[in-house]
Amino acid sequence: MKHFYIIVNPRRDQQLKLTKELHAFILEHGGTCDYQVNREDEGTMFDISRIPDDTECILVVGGDGTLLRAARNMAEYNIPLIGINTGHVGYLCELEEDKAIDAIHRLLSGEDYLVEKRMLLSGGFVREDGSMEERIALNDIVIHRCGALQVMDIVVSVNGEYLNTYSADGIIIATPTGSTAYSMSAGGPIVDPRAQLLLVTPISPHTLNAKSIVLSAEDEITVEVLARNQGQEEKAEVSFDGAPVGALAAGEQIMVKKSKSCTRILKLSRLSFLEKLREKLQGYSL
Repeated sequence: MKHFYIIVNPRRDQQLKLTKELHAFILEHGGTCDYQVNREDEGTMFDISRIPDDTECILVVGGDGTLLRAARNMAEYNIPLIGINTGHVGYLCELEEDKAIDAIHRLLSGEDYLVEKRMLLSGGFVREDGSMEERIALNDIVIHRCGALQVMDIVVSVNGEYLNTYSADGIIIATPTGSTAYSMSAGGPIVDPRAQLLLVTPISPHTLNAKSIVLSAEDEITVEVLARNQGQEEKAEVSFDGAPVGALAAGEQIMVKKSKSCTRILKLSRLSFLEKLREKLQGYSL
C-alpha cells in the first residue's frame, strides 16, 4: 500500500502537527499523500474532488466525530478508512496517536490488514406534501424532543406494521457500529459492529416495560411524531450521527432502512471484538 490521503479535524490536531508528521513520513518512504481539513460545522466543506483516484487508504485524524463525517462523505467509494484518535475515547478509531507512525510503516511495508464492511443507515424525511429528502448515517438516527421540556408521543412501525407508541424523550435507531454510542447510553445492547441488524432504543421512556428492540437489517422503520396538545405547534429534532439535520412536525414521518452503501474500515489490530470492547470501555470509568 503506497497511496494515502489524510482527512483531519484541525481542532483535534493543533497546527496539524500529527498530520504533517504522517504526510512527511509517507513521502520519505516512497508513498504518495495529501491532506485536507474537515470541519463542516464551521463552514470548512469537504471537497471529495481533491482525493486522487488511486488512493488506497484514507487516514482520519481526529476523534469519532471526524471519522463519522468522513464515513458519510466517502460512503459511495470503496476506499477503506482508518481512524487515528486524537480526541477522547475514540471507540471507532483503530489507532492511538502514539501508534500512528508505526502503523503507517506497517502498511507501507505490505503487512497484512483486514477491511471490515460496516452497514449504514438511510433516513428519508416524508413531508406532508409527499416530498422526501434522504441522508445517511454510520452510527444512528435520533428523533428527540426540542423546545419545551415535555415528553413526545412517537409512533414506530416496521414494514408498515404498527409496533408501538412510545411516550419518551425520543427514539434512537442505531447500527451495530452505533450500538456503543448514544444507544448504549440509553440502555441499548452492545453489538458486534460486523453484524447486520437495526437497534431501536427509546430515550427516557415514561413506562417500565419499554426496551430496546433488535430488528433485521432488511426491515424498514417508520417514525411519526403525534400531536399531544391541540393548537400547539410540536416538533421533534432529527440528528444523523449527532448532527442536527432538520425537524419533524406533528404528523410528519421519517423512514429509516439499511443503506445500499457501506463504510469500509481498515483494521491492523488482531484484537477480538471483546478485547477491544474491554479496552475502550475502561475509558468511561476513568
